[in-house]
Amino acid sequence: MEEREGEVRWDGLCSRDAATRAAALDTIGQAVLRRSETIAPVAAVPPTRAADGLLVPAARDGLSEVLARLLMLSKRCPFPDVREKSEAILGGVQELGIRIPRPLGHGPSRFIPEKETIQVGNEDAMMHTLFADSFATLGRLDNVTLVMVFHPQYLESFLKTQHYLLQMDGPLPLHYRHYIGIMAAARHQCSYLVNLHVNDFLHVGGDPKWLNGLENAPQKLQNLGELNKMLAHRPWLITKEHIEQLLKTEENSWSLAELIHAVVLLTHYHSLASFTFGCGISPEIDCEGGHTFRPPSVSNYCICDITNGYHGVDEIHASPTGSIPVKMKCFSLLFKSTESVCEVEALMEKMKQLQECRDEEEASQEEMATRFEREKRESMFVCSSEDEESAPTRDVSRHFEDTSYGYKDFSRHGMHVPTFRVQDYSWEDHGYSLVNRLYPDVGQLLDEKFHIAYNLTYNTMAMHKDVDTSMLRRAIWNYIHCMFGIRYDDYDYGEINQLLDRSFKVYIKTVVCTPEKTTKRMYDSFWRQFEHSEKVHVNLLLVEARMQAELLYALRAITRYMT
Repeated sequence: MEEREGEVRWDGLCSRDAATRAAALDTIGQAVLRRSETIAPVAAVPPTRAADGLLVPAARDGLSEVLARLLMLSKRCPFPDVREKSEAILGGVQELGIRIPRPLGHGPSRFIPEKETIQVGNEDAMMHTLFADSFATLGRLDNVTLVMVFHPQYLESFLKTQHYLLQMDGPLPLHYRHYIGIMAAARHQCSYLVNLHVNDFLHVGGDPKWLNGLENAPQKLQNLGELNKMLAHRPWLITKEHIEQLLKTEENSWSLAELIHAVVLLTHYHSLASFTFGCGISPEIDCEGGHTFRPPSVSNYCICDITNGYHGVDEIHASPTGSIPVKMKCFSLLFKSTESVCEVEALMEKMKQLQECRDEEEASQEEMATRFEREKRESMFVCSSEDEESAPTRDVSRHFEDTSYGYKDFSRHGMHVPTFRVQDYSWEDHGYSLVNRLYPDVGQLLDEKFHIAYNLTYNTMAMHKDVDTSMLRRAIWNYIHCMFGIRYDDYDYGEINQLLDRSFKVYIKTVVCTPEKTTKRMYDSFWRQFEHSEKVHVNLLLVEARMQAELLYALRAITRYMT
């Protein structure tokens, strides 16, 4: 699949035909064995085991990357034959006296216990089809997919849209698409997405020199940097002059169709970075941080893993003397559980009361406008992070310029931006048709994805069934748009303070505005009695509401330029 991996080609593994996969696996096995045999003689003969594990590292001739990929396939491929054969190949390499990698971390998310996620190989028929489609398209089953699959209907729409943006016919060449994905993800220091798209960029023939920094990419892509940073952090500042600058720059100009494609890609990866951090997505097994060649210690943990944050607390077995802490933990959990049950009941009661108030009387337009302005103003004082601001690492920051440029509340320091009224420019009436006209079918795909996320419901709340959650979903969506200055004239913004408590608002604002600062403590602190699938659903709402907000500002500026 990747020329830089020499003899080892992975293409055949994506086939749905078992015979094609078997032939590809045999070829891979032979290639790996040949490489391994050139390294194995360095070890003592016959190979012996040292105290720290197998003697020979696999770093020569790109073998370590190949073994890491086999490890990923043995754990994450939806086809059982590929999983089994990959494991067997790794076993054969190990028998030659060469260290093989092992996974770091526990499952696709740092926030969700692995036992509560779908295990590859245990999925039902519908999920298997989704997994197989994803693997056939991307050559991998990534951790984002393994978390999104809590909601299969949404995942299907998401994968279809992403596939169209990256791989189907469109205005931009393939390597530009992946490079724009890198630029967008890098704005939020999302090394997870940057790493994935660096590999994809090289695979489709991208110039490795571009990866040394944005200044090494073509001027046309460099010119996109300003729009990228405004969309990511302050989309309300985008004007038709910014659009004009991109469309009228002589030989480095963008066509309208190219620009629409670029804008959709940028907003897609800004919002996907929010999902990645909001759900604590772990590094891919075959990427940096996802595996190690160091052997496990006696307690099954290497000190280097612990210092890097891979504690595996859930899987550390307590000694007999640990009974008291366990009891204390159980008492603590019981206390929190009782408190959280009350939290769920209180939220349901508020929803019931608000519905009754709606039925009794309706606020005036003036009062609704006042409530919006109050909520917008209050959202500025929701602290979006508990931590100090961290500087981006060079690895990621080189993909964009002006690393000091970040999110700023739009009314801070006396700066005023007029409210964006959805009644004047909306996705349904304006944005959808503009995107579909310039980039056919994408408007339809995005519209479907927005609607699925917004309307998705299983009529449950924590342990309660037959619950109408539409009021809560609308409050979350409209709160995000409110943070971006976007107002719906027919919505009573007084409901937001009734339904979203402070810890939830902190989580929402952090994930949407500064996702790289999201912590597990924030994730754990809101909706404590709700299922992880419900918290993932919240993240889908955050992703789509953020993407639509960015698109509205960009598309409105493009419309103004065109008229």
